[in-house]
Amino acid sequence: MARLRRSVSYRRLERPYTRYSKFRKKSYIRVNPTVKIVRFDMGNVQKKFECSFDLIPKSSLQMRQEAIEAARQTAVRVLEKALGKAGFHFKIRRQPFHVIRENPLASGAGADRMSTGMQKSFGKPMGLVLRIKAGQELMTVSVDSANIKTAKKALKRAASKLACRFSIKMTENKAA
Repeated sequence: MARLRRSVSYRRLERPYTRYSKFRKKSYIRVNPTVKIVRFDMGNVQKKFECSFDLIPKSSLQMRQEAIEAARQTAVRVLEKALGKAGFHFKIRRQPFHVIRENPLASGAGADRMSTGMQKSFGKPMGLVLRIKAGQELMTVSVDSANIKTAKKALKRAASKLACRFSIKMTENKAA
């Protein structure tokens, strides 16, 4: 399997030029890559919990879907070990939809003769990124008031997997 290009190359927010239409002739991108985030809603979905915590980025950027999936896995692992599968509700609030492209260049012996041109090429679809602005919620964890430390710990672990700095905002749910 080919290695992923570093996410620094895709982090900056630019005007999207990746039109994906249901009419094939009008699409710039011919193939829409699959979403690698396995689940967006986890834990006990029916129960109303007392407190909820939001993970909020401090700067606007694009995040690769692989990083979001890694953050989701670490956060859910912390929550499930401490609270079990029914002691929390975890939700990813944003979906990756922006298609990133790459002009694959040859490497190895004799590659200098092959990879010389195509300045500003359109490239082939490589994956999806999430476009998020500062102040928007990325993930939410809802727990009872006795498990506040566990929820904060899970969101801090998730934030360590992602590209920018984050703040954690607590909200108390009145109708719990």
